[in-house]
Amino acid sequence: MSLLARLGLNRPELRAWATYDWANSAFQSTIITAVFPEFFASVAAADLPPAVATARYAWATTIAVAIIALLGPILGAIADYGALKKKMLGGFMTLGVIATLMMVTIDRGEWRYASLIFIVANVAIAASFVFYDSLLPHIAAPSEMDRVSTSSYAIGYLGGGIVLIINLLWIMMPATFGIPDTVYAIKLSFVSVAVWWFVFSLPLFRWVPEPPRTLEFDETGTENPVRAGFVRLFETFRELRGYRQAFLMLVAFLLYNDGIQTIIRMATIYGAEIGIDRDARIAAFVLVQFVGVPFSFLFGALAHRITAKRAIYVALSVYVGISALAYFMTSAWHFFVLAFLVATVQGGSQALSRSLFARMIPKHKSSAYFGFFSVFEKFAGVAGPALFAASIMFFGSSRAAVLSVILFFIAGGLVLTRVNVAEGEAQAQRPV
Repeated sequence: MSLLARLGLNRPELRAWATYDWANSAFQSTIITAVFPEFFASVAAADLPPAVATARYAWATTIAVAIIALLGPILGAIADYGALKKKMLGGFMTLGVIATLMMVTIDRGEWRYASLIFIVANVAIAASFVFYDSLLPHIAAPSEMDRVSTSSYAIGYLGGGIVLIINLLWIMMPATFGIPDTVYAIKLSFVSVAVWWFVFSLPLFRWVPEPPRTLEFDETGTENPVRAGFVRLFETFRELRGYRQAFLMLVAFLLYNDGIQTIIRMATIYGAEIGIDRDARIAAFVLVQFVGVPFSFLFGALAHRITAKRAIYVALSVYVGISALAYFMTSAWHFFVLAFLVATVQGGSQALSRSLFARMIPKHKSSAYFGFFSVFEKFAGVAGPALFAASIMFFGSSRAAVLSVILFFIAGGLVLTRVNVAEGEAQAQRPV
């Protein structure tokens, strides 16, 4: 078996599909994780107390994920009916690129405007994932999905890491690159993210085919797409009972992904609140990007040996330890240890959750089902950041919320024990 085959990237459409992770990870690393949270706190919300700025950022995150949770299923159903997966992916990708470019126009004290742009950009990238993820079962066989999914995460880590290093060099040494000041460098980094995201998305549209439309027995193909989408949405919701294993997987994912998303989205601003130096935080996130590359590939190989479900258990066990250690974090080296541990499991746990779910859903409704996947994924991102915001207002500190994250991992793992993967795969192969 060739190296590309071992990685799940041995065909042009598989490599092109994975390249979208390379493209959008620039947004994940720079905007969501490392640069924009700091920019929001120090520039957009500069006139607010630090704890209030943290709360405003948390609520903006909560609003964004709630919006896409509501929109995801209907958008997915419309895409399935009209064979519009790639067109809708391209539309939301373009919206996200434009919103990212508009971050350049944010000035000091404009936290409301910054929140609005941040919400739009987050909704756009999250919506694009509905259609991107739904293409996986159309281009990869069930036996290939784990490796393809984990490899795309690995490639994403590498791409996001490269962009992040370039941006951080600009921000930390602006004069060296002829950049007037740090704020200008930060805004230039937003431009670089937008360009990177757009350019490296193009291979997907060139090499990945649009899956053919499959009509339901009661459809003629002439219905209004929006109306047909709503009809399919309600039908899919009812059908979830017939795909019990996929539904249980969604519930498990909802629970443990709440913990994962909380760690991803709140780590930077939480570290700042407890006094971790900015340079140390940024260096730790660079570490995550590059350590995540080999470990994402490793989780693909691990899933091949012990199954994806058991590999997810391994990741959840590590996350429990991370949450416990984070409560006691006081110094920069603590932050580095935690960042390394997160990097070992973050990509693998999410990639295998995606591929495991993809194997248990009907292909002709993949966007609709991944729309529901986005509901569970995004509502998972609501409780954690909201808990942080509420904790800050009630206790004046984020530490009280850290230990509660463990409950999400334990509860998710318990529900995952009820998922029968073989039965779920058999249900997905039933005729239309």
